[in-house]
Amino acid sequence: MEPFRHTFRVRYAEVDPQSVVFNSRYLEYADILVTEHFREARTRGMPDDVEFHVRKAEVDYLAPIRLDELIEGRLTVESIGSSSMKTLITLHGACDGELRAEIRLLTVHVDLPEGRPTPVPDDVRQAFGFPAREAIDG
Repeated sequence: MEPFRHTFRVRYAEVDPQSVVFNSRYLEYADILVTEHFREARTRGMPDDVEFHVRKAEVDYLAPIRLDELIEGRLTVESIGSSSMKTLITLHGACDGELRAEIRLLTVHVDLPEGRPTPVPDDVRQAFGFPAREAIDG
C-alpha cells in the first residue's frame, strides 16, 4: 500500500534563530499527518468518533528542516494489533525528496468514556487497508 502523503510549508513560528525547525515541532508535524490521514480514512468508512492515544513516539532527526521550506510528509500504518497501531511518518524535502526525519508512533485505540484500551474496530482496520479480524469459533 502506498503511503498517505501531505505537503505543508514551514512557518516562521516553527524555527529557531538559525531558521531551523525546533525539535518539538516534529511531533506537531506528525500530528498534522495523522489528522489529514484520518480525514481521508473517513471517506473510506472510518467512523468520526475513533480515538487513538499516543503511547510512544520516537523521532530520528536526519537533516535540518528550514524556514519556508515545503515538506512532504508520508504516513504508513505498518501494523494494527488488537488495540494498538504502529505508524511510520517520514518527512522529506518536497523539492529534493531528501529524507529529513523518521517518526514512529505507537498508538492505542481508547474507549473515551471508560478511558481504557479497546479493540480496534473492523471498519477502522479496513479504512486503513487492513483486513477485518477473523472470527474465532468456540
